[in-house]
Amino acid sequence: MVFAGTMRVQFSKSILGLSTRGRVSGCFPWLLTRGLSTSNDSLRKTRLYDFHVQNGAKMVPFAGYAMPLSYGSVGQVASHNHVRTSAGLFDVGHMVQSHFRGATATAFLEWLTPSSLKSLSPYSSTLSVLLNENGGIIDDTVITKHSDNAFYVVTNAGRRDRDIAWFREKLDEWNSGERAKDGKVEHEVLEDWGLVALQGPKAAEYLQKFTSSDLAKLTFGKSAYMTIGGFLLHVARGGYTGEDGFEISIPPSQTVEVAELLSQSPVQLAGLGARDSLRLEAGMCLYGNDLDEDTSPVEAGLSWVIGKDRKESGDFIGAEGVRKHLKDGPPRRRVGLVVEGAPARQGAQIFAHSGGEAIGNVTSGIPSPTLNKNIAMGYVLSGWHKKGTEVEVDVRNKLRKAVVTPMPFIKPNYWRG
Repeated sequence: MVFAGTMRVQFSKSILGLSTRGRVSGCFPWLLTRGLSTSNDSLRKTRLYDFHVQNGAKMVPFAGYAMPLSYGSVGQVASHNHVRTSAGLFDVGHMVQSHFRGATATAFLEWLTPSSLKSLSPYSSTLSVLLNENGGIIDDTVITKHSDNAFYVVTNAGRRDRDIAWFREKLDEWNSGERAKDGKVEHEVLEDWGLVALQGPKAAEYLQKFTSSDLAKLTFGKSAYMTIGGFLLHVARGGYTGEDGFEISIPPSQTVEVAELLSQSPVQLAGLGARDSLRLEAGMCLYGNDLDEDTSPVEAGLSWVIGKDRKESGDFIGAEGVRKHLKDGPPRRRVGLVVEGAPARQGAQIFAHSGGEAIGNVTSGIPSPTLNKNIAMGYVLSGWHKKGTEVEVDVRNKLRKAVVTPMPFIKPNYWRG
């Protein structure tokens, strides 16, 4: 699909980045839909691999890594509910952590993304997107500004090779050109560093026991270096669950000790199963399911990550396609759905009400443990995206009634002070 020119609108697995290789039945089809090998020998491991095994984790392949799906006899729903009501600890060390430094680091990252980073205050974060030349999403990313010359960037494990190659290509182009006349930009990947997410309404109370820093002053979207249990760590308030929480970056040699410290009662270890249902209830995208390189941020409902000044200047990669979608409207839009009967899964087709034309595809779907309803996320033709629109979804060769529903499905509980 070319966003800047004539647009091809086609609802198939290919347009939404849904691979037909390695289909998995059951609740978690995303585990093996990315051409991943199931051999443990070929999978990367985070610093916490042995820690997971010792704690009874069921390890599964995800984004090229062996990752915990669940622990012991605690099921996905029980783990999900514990995070919603208490606190859970997730290993997200498979994510790629990077530092960008240099006199022109802000300008460089504003070229790679459509976000307004100049106006971001120190130690503040924003969700953003890396865009290809056509305005499609290479990856979604969280960018934390430490200063005008230093940024901490987290990207997805499943896009590791694509992202790092893109960074290197664009850094070479930037540093060899006129735009780097005030100073070149350096990129450092924090290899083997740990990253854990402590999430849930009791996360702050628990973490406060191990630090003299006042966590009440660290609001959603902010970060700081602070001492946790004797370790100096980068702590960011936020996460992927819709709950209050913290994402904590840890040097390799300290990762296991910090995980042990942060996983005592009432905190429970939580895996990919709970993480997926929590993020979908919170209306958050999973790259490869809900985002891909043929999808613009406007289609994905992420126009808010595009700074007002950036919309006007258009001085970022992929700007032509993105600005066309902003001006003319996108051909399709990401929506939330509540589905009657059986849950709709990734790839299910969406139809106009009463057996009409195909208008889209489901990209993620689960039975919501919190709402006791079947919820889903997907893309529909523009015009069918409005709140309350009735559609039908093909679930196991039977059309099920569904209603377009605003996301997030649950009210977020972020700490804003």
